[in-house]
Amino acid sequence: MLTKIREKAQGAFAWGILIVICVPFALWGIQNYVDTGEESPVASVGDKDFFQRDVNRAYEQYSQNLQGMAFDEQALKAQALEKLIKDEVLLQHVQAKGLVTTDDAARDFIQSLPYFQVEDKFDEQRYKTMLSLQKMSSGEFVSRIKNALIMEQFQRSIIDSSFATKYDVENFFKIQNQQRDVDYVTVAVQKPTEQPSEADIVAYYQQHQDLYQTPEQVSVEYIELALEDIAKTIAVSDEQLNAYYEEQKDQYTTAERRKISHILFAIKDKTDEKTALEKALKAKEQLATKDFATVAAELSDDKLSAKTGGDLGLFTVGVMEKSFEDAASALKLGEVSKPVKSAFGYHLIKVTELIPGETKPFDAVKNEVTQAFQKAQAENAFYESAETLTEMSYENPDNLKTVADALGIAIKKTGLFTKDKGEGIAADEKIRRAAFTEEALQGYNSTPIELGTDRLVVLRMLEHKPAAARNLKEVESDIAAVLLADKAKLQTVETARKIKARLQAGESIQTVAAENKLQVKTVAGLTRTKNELALPLSDAIFKAAKPVGGKPTVFIAELPAGEQAVVSLSKVKEGVMTEDDKKQMELATKNIAKAFGQTEFNALVNSLLADADVSVKAPK
Repeated sequence: MLTKIREKAQGAFAWGILIVICVPFALWGIQNYVDTGEESPVASVGDKDFFQRDVNRAYEQYSQNLQGMAFDEQALKAQALEKLIKDEVLLQHVQAKGLVTTDDAARDFIQSLPYFQVEDKFDEQRYKTMLSLQKMSSGEFVSRIKNALIMEQFQRSIIDSSFATKYDVENFFKIQNQQRDVDYVTVAVQKPTEQPSEADIVAYYQQHQDLYQTPEQVSVEYIELALEDIAKTIAVSDEQLNAYYEEQKDQYTTAERRKISHILFAIKDKTDEKTALEKALKAKEQLATKDFATVAAELSDDKLSAKTGGDLGLFTVGVMEKSFEDAASALKLGEVSKPVKSAFGYHLIKVTELIPGETKPFDAVKNEVTQAFQKAQAENAFYESAETLTEMSYENPDNLKTVADALGIAIKKTGLFTKDKGEGIAADEKIRRAAFTEEALQGYNSTPIELGTDRLVVLRMLEHKPAAARNLKEVESDIAAVLLADKAKLQTVETARKIKARLQAGESIQTVAAENKLQVKTVAGLTRTKNELALPLSDAIFKAAKPVGGKPTVFIAELPAGEQAVVSLSKVKEGVMTEDDKKQMELATKNIAKAFGQTEFNALVNSLLADADVSVKAPK
């Protein structure tokens, strides 16, 4: 088992396994129970059919998690379909096992989701808006969550019941702390002197025309519902604003800033109380002629604050005893209190900095109050308009005018943009992603797109320009550069292979390196946690087989810039547990057990998948 985990880690195991492993069930995988009409399914699991719209929805949710990253759209859609199928197989299995959860548990879970939180509280209006956007009833959504929870319950029953023995953990650290000695040379990418022929360029162009195309472009028309725009239409009176200002006065108030110092005369026991008070009174007299900080440094029993002249920093109500706080709150700037008794002893307290609290007058913040009041009043109208936007754009899928007229919103337009770049509203990746969905490309209104919590957009395609092949003359120099790079790599790989062959034949790496004018680098005691080598090289070293019969293991590793490292692995020393490792035993045992459990769960799901009645329609 440890070996399998190690293989999956691909040499970068390090301390990652010791990080707490959290395995919540992927909720997006259950969002596929929708009315699909007469559409043909793309896959089936038993009696459950999946349609292209299910895959598109899952793909959209997948791609949101990869925002800003490059990915293959078709590969991601294939992963999305695979995930839907796996989740359905698991769901049918747990339902057959009779696992259940209550409506209350599902509702508690829903109310805890950050998406529905506004000011740390569940917001019912936001919940209803989401249901409207997804065209779901509350009962349907709760049912989906219940399905996800029972799948997670089943998953955790396997993962949480898994365990790791002391032997497993010790083996982990042996692998983790293993040391390897290597010598290696780096063959730099060699620059060819011969330029590619015109025939080579034409042949490459004809074989790779898909790489040399103008990108697919679209322009869209759209309507945008914004809370800010609705807020501007709310009429207000001075009476309403004054009342709102009084309700929200704390928002326009700066708290008093009060910094204090003290001198403490500790009371060690009851008989010491009188002595402590006398010391405090005498010190108070000294303050008439001596600096407070000096007396604190000399006399205070609070040795920590005495080093800084008795400074306690900013005064915060609720930290000290009431007698101390009352005295500190009543002092003027620079004033020293009478001896104040607390559980620690008698204190002399001085205010060293005082900035009074201030409430900005209504006239000074009227504009802010107006905007805040309008926004608060506009929220209900925004949610109601969002429901109308969602329903009408769905009911009238071939135009935006109907819903625009109903809401009194202007239809706006964009210029052409690609999947990767746009201007204006098309600069937002969510907009670009929605514009290139199959739904939008077929001329239908998009599903509502949330831009933050207070903006909602529905778009419809205006113009679509498919990708088109660029003229050979335009890309001739680009192709020549690619051919040169390919040739350079081949030459570099060939040189590396020749060096490898000579090392395997028994020649020393120093001799071969000298003939090829290369520098030999030696690394002894390399471990998985040392980052002195490039990651691909380090990974290759720890994947390599151990030397056998006194002969080094020789292999080639490609480096990030295309260089080829020829490596001679001469020694492997098994790791031992360190004192620091022993301190991590409990955490390591827990998380290795979870890793085992996750492996067992994945194996079970794959077994269920192999036995399930699954059919997938080949893509057209």
